[in-house]
Amino acid sequence: MTLTTASTRTRSLIALALLVPAPTLGVLMAMHFMPGPVGQAIYFNSKAWILILPLAWLMLVDRGRPAVSPPWRAKGLAVGLASGLLISGIIVGAYMVLGEAWIDPDALRAVAERNGLTVAWKYLGLAAYLCFINSLLEEYVWRWFVFHHCAALLPRWPAVILSGLLFTVHHIFALGLQFDWRLTLLGSIGVCIGGIVWSWLYLKFDSVWPGWLSHLLVDVAIFAVGWHMIFLTA
Repeated sequence: MTLTTASTRTRSLIALALLVPAPTLGVLMAMHFMPGPVGQAIYFNSKAWILILPLAWLMLVDRGRPAVSPPWRAKGLAVGLASGLLISGIIVGAYMVLGEAWIDPDALRAVAERNGLTVAWKYLGLAAYLCFINSLLEEYVWRWFVFHHCAALLPRWPAVILSGLLFTVHHIFALGLQFDWRLTLLGSIGVCIGGIVWSWLYLKFDSVWPGWLSHLLVDVAIFAVGWHMIFLTA
């Protein structure tokens, strides 16, 4: 039996097994087990792997062709906009109510300083990349590919929830290795909710663009909160 002749469920299980652990492995190697050049190399290779695998799988296993529809033709952009604004409002509101109790600005600034992000232009550059580019790449990986294979294994809503949980795993480690348990818990819950919402948007509209718009706005809110804590509360 080859991948192309295996059952749909078997192929989806293999696809998820090949992709989902990779970002967690990259985070753990770079931030815990092998910090330094080797760990960073493993991290960047894991990022490359999760970007290349979905496209290679489409062409070599599913025997399909890449097809990208322009965002202005996508349905559901208004829903994506509304969900992004709603989640962003919750993030900003939670920060205003719980920020001082749950987040230590000095600890956050220390993490930012270790990563060279206490320089304004570097912080804004990273924010621009993560908000506009990385969010789209994550929608491509975690909604178009991972949710698609979750949906081949489970009914619609369990697949939505599972894909949101899988999206959260490597974020838990990335947060937990830098921040205390409160911020890790709060951030992980937020990531999971976002992953579920964006998977639902993909399910409903069969497009990454509504989820990307929502994701972009949420990331903007997160970086706005980070900017306030790092640069305006000193």
